[in-house]
Amino acid sequence: MQRLFKCLLRPALIPFLFVVLAAAQTQQPAPSTTAPPPTLHASTQLVVVDVVVTDKNRKPVHGLRSSDFTLTEDNAPQVLNHFEEHSALTAADATKFQEMPKLPPGIFTNYTPEPVSGSVDVLLIDALNTPVKDQLFVRQQLLTYLNSAAPGTRMAIFGLTTRLLVLQGFTSDPAVLKAIASKKFGKSSPLLQDPVGGNGIQNSMADDMEDTGVVPADVVANIRQFEAETQSYQTQLRVKYTLDAMSQLARYLSSIPGRKNLIWFSGSFPISIFPDSTLSNPFAVAADSGDEFRDTVNLLARSQVAVYPIDARGLFNSAVFDAATSRNYGSQAAQKAGQPSRMQQDMNKFTSDTAAEHTTMSEMADGTGGHAFYNTNGLAQAVAEAIDDGSNFYTLTYTPTNANRNGEFRKIKVQLARQGFNLAYRHGYYADDPTKGPPPPLKGQAKQSTVTDAAVTGGAVNALQSMRVAMMRGSPTPSEIVMKVGVYPTGPPAQSEDKPAPSNVLSEKIHGPFRRYSVNYAIDPLGITFLRTPDSKIHADFELIIFVFDPEGLLVNRVGTTLHIASTLDEIRKNVAHGIQYGQEVSAPVKGEYFLRIAVHDLNRNHFGAVEVATSDVKGLRPLATPVPGAAAAPATTPADATTPAAPK
Repeated sequence: MQRLFKCLLRPALIPFLFVVLAAAQTQQPAPSTTAPPPTLHASTQLVVVDVVVTDKNRKPVHGLRSSDFTLTEDNAPQVLNHFEEHSALTAADATKFQEMPKLPPGIFTNYTPEPVSGSVDVLLIDALNTPVKDQLFVRQQLLTYLNSAAPGTRMAIFGLTTRLLVLQGFTSDPAVLKAIASKKFGKSSPLLQDPVGGNGIQNSMADDMEDTGVVPADVVANIRQFEAETQSYQTQLRVKYTLDAMSQLARYLSSIPGRKNLIWFSGSFPISIFPDSTLSNPFAVAADSGDEFRDTVNLLARSQVAVYPIDARGLFNSAVFDAATSRNYGSQAAQKAGQPSRMQQDMNKFTSDTAAEHTTMSEMADGTGGHAFYNTNGLAQAVAEAIDDGSNFYTLTYTPTNANRNGEFRKIKVQLARQGFNLAYRHGYYADDPTKGPPPPLKGQAKQSTVTDAAVTGGAVNALQSMRVAMMRGSPTPSEIVMKVGVYPTGPPAQSEDKPAPSNVLSEKIHGPFRRYSVNYAIDPLGITFLRTPDSKIHADFELIIFVFDPEGLLVNRVGTTLHIASTLDEIRKNVAHGIQYGQEVSAPVKGEYFLRIAVHDLNRNHFGAVEVATSDVKGLRPLATPVPGAAAAPATTPADATTPAAPK
């Protein structure tokens, strides 16, 4: 992988590999003599289980051997293929990250430098689900931790509002980390009932109407129903945005080998919203996000991301008796026959909401091998324990004896021959078929419908949901598929066009003049699924996608190409030695700055790789001379540091 990627990062553009399109012919560059062919993986399933072993004082236990562990899947004993112990890095080791090669102008990659060994720590500050008051407490506790953190502690910091934001990439510089932790992040959540965190409970509009004693009961009931449904909808949005962010992080971190510890500061959210018997239509507020939650946890586990949720609210009680509460608990109108009092309703709601939020935290931690911290004000200590747990662990891998990938949940149980230790690991996984592609199109629907406006703005699930998350403007770039792209204008800076490049699909009200860009892909084949079919050939299906966004994140243009490789194993090995390479052309308006979200999407496993390029970074570069294979490119001049791509044969 590392040798291949160094090859992908070469400044020169090597001859393109031409793949089979629906209306194109196969082209084959000469085999390389400078790099060995990549290994094509068989479809054998390998399950990775990271196990944290601690003693009764929560101190890590070292020195265990593979023979000390017994692992079963659905009560069936499994044979360990690999066993490895990991210990926290020393200050010297923590700085030995691979250096990112300096790329020439116009070349971009989603490759992430990785640590020499050990685990990776990521902090997620969740302003979407956390009141402002508690966000301030999180910052104070983070600074407390960083002031005593071991030298060389390396981490990245992300933020969550209604979308995921990169606050700081991976760094071990304590000054940089403290500067980020000291900054005011986010603002009051637009979707929380108490976004500031004043702890007080006020009368609702329906309560005020009821207390007057003059508003008809059916009107009060309708207003109360409306308020409850609005709150339910806001909660569902919080769930959706949060799970989207978790999926983005899983894809972003997937190319970094080994364990990743995601420390999530949040007030959390409920997975399910249950019917409310106090409403005239109890089931109108009900909702369930179990399927989306399950898919997100599965994605995190596959990417070896262990989630450590920390309740940012610390130790807290119901606001019923808080001094800031101004709710009228003495109203006789509220105490109808068969209905609990307002105070009892609020107490019940606090208990059920808190239990649901903590259940979400626990289930996400258990499903990924982390640990949930709540009902504690020691957030700094919780961070230290999470990082210590996630830095000292054992990695166990096995091939399941049950090879039937039927999508059912497989229960994992790990035991030690020695007693008295605590074990933390993911307790199962869903045996989804990684070769199963997206569902077939509906009658009358195009074969490929992923490159649509709905991919960015819609709420569809599965392939469209993954597309929307991967292609969101400004979000972390997924790296399940490692890639490099060269982006160059196709003409001199003064050249513009009235129409966009062929196959580009403009959004409404977008007009020229346009500047055309040539986008050249070099894709690591290890991220693409190759399948052997009954015709004795190796097949792969993926698509290349470019979305063009304005600075506000509005989609203004898009282009997509579906590719299909069908060849013998020997030909595949020979032709992908330097990566799968292809090109597209895309246009952006001349005036203003725009952002190209460039991606590859493996259709068989629904995996993504993407980079994001600002037009201001490339519009002044010297253009390429040779038309891009697979697109009708305009001739231009060749950059000094690039060779001419081979012409189609």
